[in-house]
Amino acid sequence: MEKEKFGSRLGFILISAGCAIGLGNVWKFPIMVGQYGGAAFILIYLLFLLIFGLPIMTMEFSVGRASGLSVAKSFQKLEPKGTKWNKFGWVAVVGNYLLMMFYTLVAGWMFVYFFKYITGAFEGMDNSVIPDAFGQMTADPLVSVLCMVLVVLLGFGICALGFKKGVERVNKVMMLALLVIIIALAVYVATLPGADQGLAYYFVPDFQKMVDIGIGKVVFGAMSQAFFTLSIGMGSMAIFGSHIGKDRSLFGESICIAGLDTFVAIMAGLIVIPACFAFGTDPGGGGPGLLFQTLPQVFNSMPAGNIIGTLFFVFMIFAAMSTVVAVFENIISFGEELFGWSRRKSCLINLVALIILSLPCALGSNLLSSINIAGMDIMSIEDFLVSSNILPLGSLVYVLFCTSNKHGWGWDNFITEANAGNGLKFPKIFRGYCSYVLPIILLALWLLGILTTFGVITL
Repeated sequence: MEKEKFGSRLGFILISAGCAIGLGNVWKFPIMVGQYGGAAFILIYLLFLLIFGLPIMTMEFSVGRASGLSVAKSFQKLEPKGTKWNKFGWVAVVGNYLLMMFYTLVAGWMFVYFFKYITGAFEGMDNSVIPDAFGQMTADPLVSVLCMVLVVLLGFGICALGFKKGVERVNKVMMLALLVIIIALAVYVATLPGADQGLAYYFVPDFQKMVDIGIGKVVFGAMSQAFFTLSIGMGSMAIFGSHIGKDRSLFGESICIAGLDTFVAIMAGLIVIPACFAFGTDPGGGGPGLLFQTLPQVFNSMPAGNIIGTLFFVFMIFAAMSTVVAVFENIISFGEELFGWSRRKSCLINLVALIILSLPCALGSNLLSSINIAGMDIMSIEDFLVSSNILPLGSLVYVLFCTSNKHGWGWDNFITEANAGNGLKFPKIFRGYCSYVLPIILLALWLLGILTTFGVITL
């Protein structure tokens, strides 16, 4: 059965960008800018985004559009006879489920904090006790499970409406609202007393800071963030390629999507970094601490902080849910293609399955907190499997599949598909780079991630 097509080019760009724009942009990017020296880190990040983010995204879109299928079946349709590229489809299927097993919980936390702000829970509270609210939330198994279930129900509820009427329509509204809110918040924060120091840190490169932190550490951090920010490597973009026609070239569309993704990340940093400088807090605080402990203290010190906090967590909800809905669409397609289920049946079965599969992570900070492997709790283990393994190795699979004429789909087929339609064309002179240099970068990135995670080397 032929897949339903996007109703508009804008829909394709906004939904694909919505998949890429997630908590990694609006949460992790400001943290990394804070940790790795500000503007110098941003420049290196943008360079890596150009040299390997864009080619891989174009390849993933091309495989999706040429096959008209999700990652579960796309390699099987395009691969030469006798090859085994289709085996990666199952790895990607597992990766999508693993991602949502912890992402739904973090998205649920956004709803809890939105509720706290809209009800004025932090008003008049002393800043010293605000950080305790996050620990209390994660320690409560009922709250953790309920907020995860809410995200799963909302995500599959939107998908159940259909591709155009549900996924495309709702994501377009969320993305447009997200852009309005983030611009308004960034403008407001820029007017705060003391924010100018944060703006200087953010926009004026200080390469001495990069030397002090460690050039290798900053470069690797920028490379990792540029790679992971686009959600490439396990078919999250390929599914939207399967829904688009051939009237537009895919390299030009990839540039638009990566540009929008980067814009949101930079605007998120324009909220977080100057706000932290304005109120004397550390913008480099890692993990959940920045979002759920440091920033609430900042908002509590601001004029109209309760309104700003409410808007900020609305923005965070839209960013998280745009990714959830996009990945759920991929998961629904797995059921349709692998087992022949109807869209409604795939929604219902996967709704129940995701709730059950997400329970260990939801209980990982409370009832199952004793589970620990190599210093990682359940959420960290699931994140490690996806972010440090499936995404980089999956991207390597896409690159090799699209560049090997003898054993894969091949460069000629990829270029023909990527450059079909109007718009900017993928440069053919990049063939050598994509065939030989890019795979080495991806393999090195994966190895460095593994070695640093387990403390074998320290950057």
